[in-house]
Amino acid sequence: MDPNVLFSAPSASNGGSRKNATLICAPTMAESLEKMKIDVSNAKDTGADVVEIRLDALNTFDPSQDLNTLLQHRPLPLLFTYRPKWEGGKYDGDENKRLDALRLAMELGADYIDVELQVAHQFFDSIRGKSFKTKVIVSSHNYQLTPSVEDLGNLVARIQATGADIVKIATTALDITDVARMFQIMVHSQVRRVCLVPFIGLVMGDRGLISRILCAKFGGYLTFGTLESGVISAPGQPTLKDLLYLYNLRQLGPDTKVYGLIGKPVGHSKSPKLFNEAFKSVGIDGVYLFLLVDDPANFLRAYSSTDFVGFSVTIPHKETALKCCDEVDPVAKSIGAVNCVIRRPTDGKLIGYNTDYVGAISAIEDGLRGKQNGSSTAVSPLAGKLFVVIGAGGAGKALAYGAKEKGARVVIANRTYDRARELADIIGGDALALADLGNYHPEDDMILANTTSIGMQPKVDETPISKSALKYYSLVFDAIYTPKMTRLLNEAEESGATIVTGFEMFLGQAYGQYENFTGLPAPKELFRRIVNYGKLLRSDRLSLHHNPRIRMVSTICICLHCL
Repeated sequence: MDPNVLFSAPSASNGGSRKNATLICAPTMAESLEKMKIDVSNAKDTGADVVEIRLDALNTFDPSQDLNTLLQHRPLPLLFTYRPKWEGGKYDGDENKRLDALRLAMELGADYIDVELQVAHQFFDSIRGKSFKTKVIVSSHNYQLTPSVEDLGNLVARIQATGADIVKIATTALDITDVARMFQIMVHSQVRRVCLVPFIGLVMGDRGLISRILCAKFGGYLTFGTLESGVISAPGQPTLKDLLYLYNLRQLGPDTKVYGLIGKPVGHSKSPKLFNEAFKSVGIDGVYLFLLVDDPANFLRAYSSTDFVGFSVTIPHKETALKCCDEVDPVAKSIGAVNCVIRRPTDGKLIGYNTDYVGAISAIEDGLRGKQNGSSTAVSPLAGKLFVVIGAGGAGKALAYGAKEKGARVVIANRTYDRARELADIIGGDALALADLGNYHPEDDMILANTTSIGMQPKVDETPISKSALKYYSLVFDAIYTPKMTRLLNEAEESGATIVTGFEMFLGQAYGQYENFTGLPAPKELFRRIVNYGKLLRSDRLSLHHNPRIRMVSTICICLHCL
């Protein structure tokens, strides 16, 4: 579905204005000229500024005829790249013919061409004395790592010395902290004039995703967004639509504050989509990103600027992140895990919070009250119940703490018994090895809460407990929300138990996260309306797309995040 159905992006046509000059380039890797022409047209319609024509992707290529065809009546500026295999491309032919084609593109009026550093001096020698309007990008790609700041600076100088109109460096992120070095070069290239020409600095791979978005904040000349998900010209490229509608890239500027989800994995999370729309709806100059983090301490040290102001924390970092905080909310300290970290603007200190337990316990209590025909008393319906928590990680601790506070008798089941025992001792409960859970039924009407990733996409056929054992539980909760209905919940429902999905927890915990990030009260009704709308989207995308009466305006938002 077109993201415009749910999300809006400011543009010149609807009264918006760009806050940065970063161009969005859509690469086409089409194997035929006809498909490339279609891609160029689609890029124009979607909102790209430039299209990169990857000539090395063509099955057949007649330079004179094909370049003329592409350049005639082009709706957008075109960047011609003819990438050889030795620089990560597909071309494996005669080098002179390759460079001849790029020279011909210049003669025919190409807007940009890309030449590799290794052959740049040779290329410029061949056009010396000639005048072209074409801007020449001289590029260097490192598919192994990201060099030191010093080495990157030297590389910029080498590329600039060739006579490049634009410097492009693409490296590979082995860790998300590698991207910080590219940002340093990007900022220095403007503030200290390290680079006297426009600079493109991108870091490839999932850990480098933030470079492709925040380059608009830090002054990068150009970033790439694919026309189709998965059809990329370099590892880690987002889609053009995500850049425009999810990350609102054209509204990012030097003052934009950065938020994100710290975790491993993070790609399945709905958080960026939901928080970014929430920020947009109330006019907050912020962007929320996927942050694929291996070591939270290293990440928080590398991104210590007050530009990086708030983080959700997901598996497996909730306990580790607590140790990185300068101050921890008393409840989070009791739980031993945080799911939200804020950088205090006055002194830059990191403050940790836990909103998981409120969201989860409230959802479970509501499920029990519904089972009791809506009866409501001052005493929690969890009081006196046997509450089995699967998992002893950060989310498990939050659930165990919350259930104990409500008067439940808590049992921790974990793959590693020693971890279950450790948590049980802290909260005053009992411990069980996960392997023994199927035979555990001291009484009926127990409560079960899964806080592990067992059953999460893509391993949707997995479940932490056998179906036969579920008959002893009156309510089953699963913190997973991808998929919304896990195998555990399906089998629990078939066994007659009340089920509570992860979405209910996410709604509850999201309120606290939103308020921590913004200082504003959470728009609870709007959050729930978006969740309900999301269900409709999944069930009937086509009819919604063509029904203007149910198109959502940008003021409706939600913020969820995964455990």
